This record gives sequence, structure tokens and C-alpha cells, in this order.
Amino acid sequence: MSEASSGSAPSNIAEYSVTEISMALKRTVEDNFGYVRVRGELGRVSRPASGHLYLDLKDDKAVMNGVVWKGVANRLKIKPEQGLEVICTGKLTTFPGQSRYQIVIDNMEPAGVGALMALLEERKKKLAAEGLFAPENKQDIPYLPRTIGVVTSPSGAVIRDILHRLADRFPRHVLVWPVRVQGETSAAEVAAGINGFNAMTPEGPIPRPDLIIVARGGGSVEDLWSFNEEVVVRAAAASKIPLISAVGHETDTTLIDYASDRRAPTPTAAAEMAVPVRSELHANMLDLERRLYGAQIRLLENTTNRLQALARALPSREDLFALPAQRLDHIGLRLAQSLRSTIEAKTTRFARLEGRMSPQPLRHNLERQSERVSYAGTRLAQGLSASTRAKQEQLSRLESKLSARPINMQIGQALTRLGDLQNRMAGGQKHHLEAQAARLAQASRLLDSYSYQSVLQRGFALVRDEQGDPIRASQGLLKGQMLHLEFAKEDRINVRVEEAGAAKPQPKAKSASPSQKAGSKTSPNQGTLL
Repeated sequence: MSEASSGSAPSNIAEYSVTEISMALKRTVEDNFGYVRVRGELGRVSRPASGHLYLDLKDDKAVMNGVVWKGVANRLKIKPEQGLEVICTGKLTTFPGQSRYQIVIDNMEPAGVGALMALLEERKKKLAAEGLFAPENKQDIPYLPRTIGVVTSPSGAVIRDILHRLADRFPRHVLVWPVRVQGETSAAEVAAGINGFNAMTPEGPIPRPDLIIVARGGGSVEDLWSFNEEVVVRAAAASKIPLISAVGHETDTTLIDYASDRRAPTPTAAAEMAVPVRSELHANMLDLERRLYGAQIRLLENTTNRLQALARALPSREDLFALPAQRLDHIGLRLAQSLRSTIEAKTTRFARLEGRMSPQPLRHNLERQSERVSYAGTRLAQGLSASTRAKQEQLSRLESKLSARPINMQIGQALTRLGDLQNRMAGGQKHHLEAQAARLAQASRLLDSYSYQSVLQRGFALVRDEQGDPIRASQGLLKGQMLHLEFAKEDRINVRVEEAGAAKPQPKAKSASPSQKAGSKTSPNQGTLL
């Protein structure tokens, strides 16, 4: 079949492969657009494991892809972040693998200080809302730290200024954590230095710092941007060791200044804040020592003067003890008289009570109590017997009326309980009678102990007059007066008083029986016993 009959018109256009077209476009773009400067806002920013940066530059109408190779990314002055307006310098090229063009960036700088300040202000508000700048979280700086940790570049002039200032004021042990203070990895290294000092143990081989100084010299906003990064600010806020920030000059302010415990305008000022002046401290100590010595001398002098004044105002020892000694003598005399009066009164009262005491009322009381107990026991037994007979008669009547087996069983149970009650009642009655008998026996023993008979058993004798009243003293006895002597076991004898204050005994008849001793008369020729 011919070409005319196939329906397709002949063409002289050359054929290209996809690769040829892509490479031709790549050469055309690279030849016509060398190095260019492109201004735009950073959109998507990503860093894969290779270390390269891939980002988007955009404005209100278009988007351009960008790439920063790993070597260039480590030298960038600022860290690319989404939303930051930048000016990128590089060359345009294409990426045939996805049919797109892109800019290979060799340099990146912010589009203006205003853009960085806007980003800084937004980040500051965000971190302040989280409480990282709260005043109540600030720690006190130690007055004289033993070890000071410095996070800074080891090759700059900052560390030399700090060491020189510390040596002039008060030499201390200094640990330096070397970091980059500018560049892509600066922020991560500064944060690692702060966290590393905090991770040290006080008893470790390297002493843990008592104070941390984060220092850097002055520079532009872009140069100090590492100290505005979140990782640095969060590390400073989380530090358990007090931290002084000394970044830039006095007019430079970074976010680490808000998160630190103290801000120094310069690194040298941070060293001055860290330690006092040794000579001034020594002078202050000497001045305090002098003032303390003077105060002690004045205190001793004042105390001595007051003591002397008080001693002059005090009376003498004789005057102090004279009145109490006189009162003591007076009380001693009164005490002796009071004791004699008390003894006489007690003796009189005892004699009066002794005359009133007699065993007859106690015996009568015991006999009445015994009769009452016997009568109560008799009545209780009679009452129990009558109550038992009445209950038995009542149960007999109920038993005759009721013939059902369950009722008989209940009656049997009732009779059993009644028998138990009778036994318990009889036991209770016996226990009650025994208790009453025990009380009666105890009262009888008490009567015997109080009876004068027990005194006679120990060898004493009771002297009575003709009326039967006891004689307690020989005063008042008349010559020829008859007296009765009573010994133990109802042994009695009559005596006659020979003279006032003495008595002549009347011996008892030998053949008299005990019943006749009480009523027998003595013969006039009896011997004297008293």
C-alpha cells in the first residue's frame, strides 16, 4: 500500500528522543541563564539523609524548585526555614528526570533585616507563650563558683578575654566546650555544649561546672542567628546549671538572652558577673573582721557596765537572807507548838472514841443481820416452793385440756426449762446464802480485831472503877477506892487503892470457878498489885 493511500501526509520534521530534547533544553537554559539572583519566599524545605537541601521558591504567581548541595549547605549564613523571604544566587538548570527546571543555589541571604526581625518576633512570641522566658524560672548566679563552663569558639578572642578577666578578678577553674558560633551547624553545637555540661556528674573525673557562660563576639543579625534558633533557646531554658548569655555587643539581643538566667552585654562583662574581685573581697573581709572585733569589744564593755550597775543595785547577801531566816525561825516555833496541839487534840479524840467503842453494838448488829438473812432465805425457799407448785398446777390444768402431741411436747419442754430454772434458783439461793455467811464471818473477824479482848490477849489489862467505867490514868483516884482489873479469857480481879495514885491488888480465890470470879469479893488481906 502506498503512502498516499495510507492517509498520513509526508513530513520533513526531524525526530528526537526524549533524552535529546531534555538535554537540548538543559543546554539552552544553562547557556542563556548563567548566574542569576532570585528573590522569593521559602516554601517547602527538606533535608534528606544525603545532606542536600531541597526547597521551593515562590511568590504570589509562580513556584520554582531549588537545590543546595551538601557542601554549600554547611556554609550558609542562615538556616532556611519555611516562610522566610530570601535572595538566592545560583544558576538555572533542568532536571530531566521529572521534566522541571530548578536553580542550583550557591549563596542564600535574607531579603532584608525586616524579614529576619519579623521571623525573630514570631519565634519570640511562640517561645514566650510556652513559658521559656518566665522570670520565676530564673536561677540565682552563684557568688563564687568553683568551676565555670564556657561554650564558645576556642580560637576566637572571646575565650581569651574571658580567661584574662577571670585571672584579674578571681582565678577559677574553667572548662571550655568548643563550638562553632556561626554557620549551619552552630546552633546544634551550642545546644549540645549546654546539654553536655548539664549531663556531667559532680563526683565525676571532670568536675561539673557551677556556672555556664555562652559567649560570642559581635556581628550582624545573620551572624548571630544561631543563638536565635529554638534548639539553643530550649537548651538554655532547660539548663539546671545557672547560665549567663554573652552574645554580641551591648546593643545586640538574641533569644538566648531571654531564656538565660542572666544577660551580659559583652563576654568580658559576663566574666565580671561570674566572680567577684578577689582584692575587693579580701578588703571587705578585713573590714568585716575589724567591724566584728569592734562590735565584740563594745558588747563586752556594755555588758560589763550593765553588770556593774546591776551589782550596785542589788542588796547584800545578809540583807537578802535576813528576812527569810527570821520567817523560818518563826515558822519553826509555830510548827512545834502546832504539832503539840495537834497531838493533844488527836489523843483526846482517840480517848473519847475509845470509850465509846464497845463490842456489844457490833454483836447485836451481826445478830440482826444473821436473823434477816435466815428469814430472807426461809421466805425465798417458801416463795420458790409456792411458785413452783402454782406453775405445776397451772401446767397440769393445761395438760389436761390439751391432748395434741405437739402441745404435749411443748409442755414437756416447758417442764424441762422449769426444772432447769428450779435448779438454777436453788443454786442462786445457795450462792446468796454462802455470800451472806461470808460477809457475816468477815464482820465477825472485824469485830474481833476491834474488840479490846484482842488487846488483853497480848498481856494487857483493863482497869475499871466500881461503876464499870475504864480508868485511863492514876490521877483522881482516892485512897480506899475499889477497882476491877480484867485480863484475857474473862479473868478478873478486884483491887483497892492504898494511896492516891496507887492501888493495892485483891488476889482471887484459888478454888473459885470462872463463873464465880466476876462476882466474888476480895479479902482485906490481899497483896498489892498496883
